[in-house]
Amino acid sequence: MISYNPKDWITFIFHFHKADTFRKLIPMMIFIGLYSAAIAYLEIEYWDLPDDSHVKNISIMHGMLGFVISLLLVFRTNTAYDRWWEGRKMWGGLVNSSRNLAIKLSVILKEESDRAYFRKIIPSFASILNKHLKDDDTAKQLFDEDHLSIDHHKHKPNQLAKIVFQKINDLYSVNKITGDQLIILNHEIQSFTEICGACERIKNTPIPYSYSAFLKKFIFFYVMTLPFGYVFNLGYYVIPVVVFIFYVLASLELIAEEIEDPFGNDANDLPTAKMAENIKRHVEELL
Repeated sequence: MISYNPKDWITFIFHFHKADTFRKLIPMMIFIGLYSAAIAYLEIEYWDLPDDSHVKNISIMHGMLGFVISLLLVFRTNTAYDRWWEGRKMWGGLVNSSRNLAIKLSVILKEESDRAYFRKIIPSFASILNKHLKDDDTAKQLFDEDHLSIDHHKHKPNQLAKIVFQKINDLYSVNKITGDQLIILNHEIQSFTEICGACERIKNTPIPYSYSAFLKKFIFFYVMTLPFGYVFNLGYYVIPVVVFIFYVLASLELIAEEIEDPFGNDANDLPTAKMAENIKRHVEELL
């Protein structure tokens, strides 16, 4: 995740980060610029359309649809950010559950061998969950295609949660922990599986295809019709104007695409590997 100073306006305006959408959109912006130049040339030099041409009225459509496309983009970015923020809350909950489990076990357990076991096993859950969520197959578990060969029986976070609970139950069986202590510890162990399930829900349930495809098509055809109406008012200046409008609209869609899966490897995704390292350090301090 990118570290930055939100109050440094100069850096934001004049610095282009590798994750900036401008770099990704350069090829398409060049194409849009050439297309707008071609339309401007045809209307001004070749077709020589009069000022009262009906083509000039195309801009009325843009004014009507501009409000619609703005609503769609606001909904798109808000939905994507909600997924990103929910993922952050889930991993914040995992940090707290790991700490709470380590704190309780540090008081309950007296033997060093038992403490050393949990010192290693508790951070392992966060590390394995991080790798599990970055696995592409995890995102395909709800797909309908028959050719996907996913082994659902090797769910590593589930297996590790089972190992943790098995160890807790063994300690109860040999009277190293009491029944009341078992009940207290059960909540923290249960939260591991709940957090894993919530993260998987975000990972393997993308934005509906129809909605995402429609928005991309809407942006493309909206921008491609802009030069026809605005050439009358802007002349050849329509080229940078249309390119800039495309950059703004397409950037919002790209940003939403990047943050809707917060567990990937993009620059703005959650630093789950770093969080797993922090959990490991905190648990080792406690136990």
